[in-house]
Amino acid sequence: MTDAALHVHRYGDPAGAPAVLLHGVTGHGARWRRTAESYLADRSVLAPDLRGHGRSPHEPPWTVERHVADVLALLDAEGVERTDLVGHSYGAMIALHLARTAPRRVRRLLLLDPAIGLAPQVAAREARAYLAPVSFGDVAEARAYRAARWPGAPADAVDEEVAEHLEPASDGRLRWRFEPAAVVTAYSEMARPHLTPPGGVPTHLVIATRADLVRPEFVVACRAALGSGLVISEIEAGHMLYVDRPEETGTLIARWLSGAGAGR
Repeated sequence: MTDAALHVHRYGDPAGAPAVLLHGVTGHGARWRRTAESYLADRSVLAPDLRGHGRSPHEPPWTVERHVADVLALLDAEGVERTDLVGHSYGAMIALHLARTAPRRVRRLLLLDPAIGLAPQVAAREARAYLAPVSFGDVAEARAYRAARWPGAPADAVDEEVAEHLEPASDGRLRWRFEPAAVVTAYSEMARPHLTPPGGVPTHLVIATRADLVRPEFVVACRAALGSGLVISEIEAGHMLYVDRPEETGTLIARWLSGAGAGR
């Protein structure tokens, strides 16, 4: 099987300590730009477009294991032996599985509102919504769509998302830059029974209180498995917490990766 040569957005100081930031389903690595430039400027930040997303290859398979292999191949290609790892939503699920697969490659793990162990009926409903991809007649229509779904986002964040993530389709309309089949697969993967991060990898779990996405049973399992190796924080925000609350989320990420920070 050929490894994906993931498209990577690079931020910060190339000579700094490495940090890999993984976006969620339907997203792309450039969503991390503001976080990286404002709060991780002293680090070498790699923010890949995951397979099936953005400018990375869109070919299957789109399983968690394939995503993990793609990111590990990226680390090898970059000469990164060990990294801090941050994941949001589905990207957090991939980050967790990567830490379990190769724990010696991960120094610290941060899971932002992870989409792990979703109820099957919820995952199925979300997956079916992507069977008929949404499209737009013009940029203004796409912007209105995104703004309605990111009600807490600053206007310039919405503008940047539209500029980065839209592409023309063969029928002349505009679509977001992801493979719908990869998204459907991702929701199936999110319905897997949850696993916990490995012991020995310091882990910070961040819950967006307005999203109601992180399952209580996952939190209980993490507490039991990790004990003092787990920190839990809450941010009063919707699921896109690093877009809705950039300062609070960015500061939390920077403090955790520096070895500081506490939670509840």
